[in-house]
Amino acid sequence: MTLKQLRIGIIGADTKASWAGASHIPAIQSQPGLVLAAVATRREESAKTAAETFGAERWYADPYALISDETIDVVTIAVKVPEHKKLVVAALKAGKTVYCESPLGVTVAEAEEMAAAVGSLHTAIGLQGRHSPAVRRAAELVTAGKLGRLLSARVNATTFGYGPQSPSNYDYFNKAASGASFLTITTGHVLDVIEAVLGNIVEVDARTELLWHDIEIVDTGETSVREVPDHVDLIAKTASGAPVSVQVLANVAPQEASFTFEIRGSEGWLKITGNHLAGVQVGDLTLSASVTFDAPDAPVASGVGPTAADFWAGAAINVGEVYASLARDLAAGTYDTPGFGHAAHNSRLVAAVERAAQTGERQRNLY
Repeated sequence: MTLKQLRIGIIGADTKASWAGASHIPAIQSQPGLVLAAVATRREESAKTAAETFGAERWYADPYALISDETIDVVTIAVKVPEHKKLVVAALKAGKTVYCESPLGVTVAEAEEMAAAVGSLHTAIGLQGRHSPAVRRAAELVTAGKLGRLLSARVNATTFGYGPQSPSNYDYFNKAASGASFLTITTGHVLDVIEAVLGNIVEVDARTELLWHDIEIVDTGETSVREVPDHVDLIAKTASGAPVSVQVLANVAPQEASFTFEIRGSEGWLKITGNHLAGVQVGDLTLSASVTFDAPDAPVASGVGPTAADFWAGAAINVGEVYASLARDLAAGTYDTPGFGHAAHNSRLVAAVERAAQTGERQRNLY
C-alpha cells in the first residue's frame, strides 16, 4: 500500500460511553494519516448519531455493509466478544486489514481459527498496553542488557471492576460465556505487558479466587451470579530467565488504583508505573530506572473522545500507538504489529493460568 490516508471503519462505535468512542475515535482523529471513514452499530438511529457525533463520512446499521464498502482499508471491531468471530471472518474474506479488540475469541479454539484464516493480510489485536512508549523503551533496555543479568520481577496490578456491585451493562463481564472476564481481559493485558518486556512466559503456577459470587446490579436492584474468578496470584518464568511474581487485584478504590512492574538485574533496576482505574492497558505509563535511558517517545495520541467521561482520560494513548504501528506496516509491507497470531498466543497463556489454578500443577513448556 502506498503512503496515503488509511480509511478506517469502526463496528461498535456507539456514542453512549463506548470504548470505541473513548479510545479509537480520538486515536484516529489525532493522526493525519488516518480517516474515520465509517461507523456501524446495530440500529440506524445510533449509527447515524455516531457518524454525526464522531465526524464519520458514512454510517451503517448493518456491519456487513461496512465490511463490504470498497473504500474502507481497515475494519475495526469493537463489539462484545461473542460477536467477534463472524465479523472477523467476514472482514478477512473481504480482504480487509482487521483491528479487533481483545480477547479475539470466546475460546482458544475460536482465536486459533481466526488466526489461521489471516493468510497474508495485516491484522492487529487490542493488546495495546505493550505499545505504550514506556513499555517499548523498557523492553529495549532489557534486550540491550542494561540491567545485566535479570534476577527477578514483580507486578502489582489493579482494576476498579469485578467487585460486589455492578451496573447491568457491565454484568456481561461476570459470565463465562461472554469470553470477556477478569482473566481474559484484565489479567490477559497484564501478562502481555510482562511478555513485551521480558519475553514469553514459559512456565506458570497460579491461584485464582472468586471473592464476590453474588453481585448486586445497582441500577435494577437484582442479584446476578459471577461465574469467573475475580482475583489472581501467579508466579511465572520468562524466556529471559527472570522469575516474575504477579498479583492482579479487583475492586480497588479510585485513590488506590495502580500498576507497578519492577525488574531487578545485577546491574540495576527499572520500574513501569501507572494509575488508571481500568488497568495497565488504559492511560499513560511512566518509566524510571537506575540506569540512564532516552526518554520514551511522545505518544501519537492523547485525550478522550467527545462522549467519554473523565474516567476514560488517556484511553486513546496506547490505542493510537497500535494504529500508528499498523499504518507503518501497511505502508512498508512489514508485519511488526502484533496481530491475530499473537492474540491466539495470549488466549493460550490465559488458559494455562486457568489450568494451573484448577489443577494446582505448574504449567510448563507452554509454547
